[in-house]
Order: sequence, then structure tokens, then C-alpha cells
Amino acid sequence: MGRQVSACFAALLAAGLTGLIVWQLQRSLPGPLLWDFGSFMGSGRAAAEGLDPYGIYPGLTFRVELPGFESWNQNLNPPVSLLLFQPLSQLDPGEAFRLWWAVTVVAYAALVTLLVRHHRLESPVIPALAAFAAAGFWDTLVLGQIYVPLALAATGAWLLLERNRPVAAGLLIGIVVAVKPNFLVWPGLLFLAGHFRAALAAGGCAAVLTAVPALLYGPGIYRLWFDVISQDASRGVFLTNASLPGLFLRFGLGTAGLLVSLVLLAGLAAWALRSRPDPLKASALGLLGALLASPLAWIHYTLFLLPLFFRMPPSPALIIAAILLIIPVPVLLDRFMTAPVWQQATFGSVYAWALLLLLIQLALRQIPAGMHSNEESADLQARGDTRRGDVRQREKILPGRHEERVP
Repeated sequence: MGRQVSACFAALLAAGLTGLIVWQLQRSLPGPLLWDFGSFMGSGRAAAEGLDPYGIYPGLTFRVELPGFESWNQNLNPPVSLLLFQPLSQLDPGEAFRLWWAVTVVAYAALVTLLVRHHRLESPVIPALAAFAAAGFWDTLVLGQIYVPLALAATGAWLLLERNRPVAAGLLIGIVVAVKPNFLVWPGLLFLAGHFRAALAAGGCAAVLTAVPALLYGPGIYRLWFDVISQDASRGVFLTNASLPGLFLRFGLGTAGLLVSLVLLAGLAAWALRSRPDPLKASALGLLGALLASPLAWIHYTLFLLPLFFRMPPSPALIIAAILLIIPVPVLLDRFMTAPVWQQATFGSVYAWALLLLLIQLALRQIPAGMHSNEESADLQARGDTRRGDVRQREKILPGRHEERVP
């Protein structure tokens, strides 16, 4: 009887998730609007023509106009993003948008397939459907954003760390950091935790990629980027911003949010130095800390946490966080964008509350350990050799006494 009830519940849940996915697919198909992708095309064309890639170019640069919120959505990605946007801008914008939409779908399918096959789940259907129902994925498709290939790189880095390949993992982390610098927290925690090769490989890769635009466009390209991101603080209050500063802004406590973020980062640094966690635990809290402490951490950033959902044992907090991150963006904006402040900061901030739930979960529970890092493996090998040498020495002194054995 219990199995039948569980099977019935699983079937209903699968049907519900499938229905949500179909609805999201219908609304995310490329249409005449270019959304954020238009801003990227404008940025790429400006770079090709020697203009300001971070300027506003009506007809391409996307303008958000919602009740209670209006803003131009310029390209806010660092100059390394121009290495992608400039070639794409040579295509017809509509064709380029459809091409990027397809690339995003294929990359996300590869990401989810990689996680499902790696973890060999007994019942993979529900986790896979939940991953495909994630609000961050569909809003990435709608806007033509670039998060999914980066999330795929982050997932690859996570799995490489688990397989004891720190340098390869670090190179992928470096790509992520170069395009999204707020993820610098990740290799930072790895370094403080003693996983030096992964952290240094990430830092080296990010530094090289960051230097390339300065060589191609001149060092002034970074001044233009700094100018545009320094003027972008007003959008932190937007409901799809899942960071702590965004949450505190909705409560009317902007300064407190920055202070709490600094305290969180300092606490994570002290924890990594003191506890020397394994690379997976350091990565999990590095990713989560990067999102919570960032001035802007849109719902799309939560796709970088998918390895965590697949790896951690199921728990009420994990399930609730997953449900909150599946709530579609239009539902949230239509209901709470013009709601009273207290509703925006509570019900309207479900994405931020989901990240806080995950932080509590990580603080209270251990992530199943993967393979040891190279540094840890060398240390364990040395200690094992010492123990075996001690046993052989005792056997020479006390012949016939062979009860002791090293596992």
C-alpha cells in the first residue's frame, strides 16, 4: 500500500513538473523581442566599431519597463564577454538570438545529464524534471542570457574536484570567474582551505582571460565597465535579485545588507582557514557565499548550485529550497512587483530565502565527501607509509608477532 501511494505521488509530481516545463517552454520561445540579448548585440557591435561597448543603443539595448521599475539593461558583463558578443553581433540579431537559445538548451541538457549519470540516482526522473523546471533556466532562455554555459563549466569543475583533478577544475573555475567576477569567492575559499593547485589554476586562468580585452581594446575598456556597474545599484531591489544586499534593500536597510555580506564573507574565510574543509564543502559554501554576498545575484545564478542539489542527501530544507527556486519569474513579478514593501521583502523574496535555507542546511549537515585532493592524498600516503614502516620494524624486533596489520 505504501509503495502504491509513493508511486502515485511521484507520478502526480512528475506530471505537475512536466506541465510547468511545457508552460515555461511556450513562453520562452524566441520571438521579436531580443531582451538582454539585444543589449549584448549592441555591445558587440559597438566594440567592433570602436565605440563604447557599455553605452545605450536604442533598438538593441533592452529597456525594462515594469510597474514601479524602469531601467536600461546595458551589458554589465566584464570586457572578456566582448570576445563572444563581438563575433555574434556580425549575425542578424534575430538569427543570433535563436542560435544562442539553442546553444543554451543543449548546454543545459548536457549539464543535467552529466549530474544524473554521475550520481546514478535510483529514481532520476523527479530530480531531472525539477532541474528542468528551475526558474533560473527558463528566465535565462527568455532573456538570452549567458549563464548556462558558465553553469556547465562550474559543474564540470565540481566533478573534476571530486575526481581529484584540481588543475583542470581550476581552469574551468577561472573561466567562470573571468566572466562573473563575483565567483572569486569560490577559488578564494579553496585557497584558504589548502587546495592550492585548484585555486592557483583558477586565478591564473582568470588573470589571462581578463588581460586579453585590455590588449585588444586598450586598458580604458575597464574604466568604461567600472563606470557602468558603479551606476547600477538601483536595480538591486528587483525581486529576482536573490542576494542579501537585495533582500535588505527591500526592507529599506541597504547599508545593513552590505555589512551582513562582509560579515558572511569574513566568517567563511575564517571557517576555511580553521576547518580546512574538503574541496567539495569549500566549493559549496564558496558558490553559495558568492551569491548571497553579491550586490546582484539574479535567479539565473542559482543554476550554479545544481551540483549541490544532486549531491546532498534529501532533507526538508533542501526540498523547500528547490520548490522556491522553481516558482516562475512571471508569477513572482506579476504578484509582488507593486505589492507593499513587507510583501516584497517576504513572499516576493522567495529566491533569497531559498539561498538562506541552503546556507543553514550546509552549516548543519555534511556534504558527502568525494575523492581526496592531491595534497590530502599525498599526506595520507605519507602517513600510511610511515605506519607500515613502523609495523615492519616491530615485526623485526618481535618475530612471530604478526597480529598487527595496516588496513
